[in-house]
Amino acid sequence: MSEHVYKKIELTGSSTSSVDDAIRNAVAKASETIHNLRWFEVTEIRGHIEEGAVGHFQATVKVGFTVD
Repeated sequence: MSEHVYKKIELTGSSTSSVDDAIRNAVAKASETIHNLRWFEVTEIRGHIEEGAVGHFQATVKVGFTVD
């Protein structure tokens, strides 16, 4: 088993439908430019309110990836 070194970045995803989609949006966007994604950790959940209703869900995640 080889040893790995990881780097961690923080992202905030958003969605009009759910927290789950906000997380998935953040990870999907990161995967477009970063390879070797390994894990994520949700650090904050919040939302945007429009006219008394939830307009957007926002999820801040830390995403870890292995360094080449």
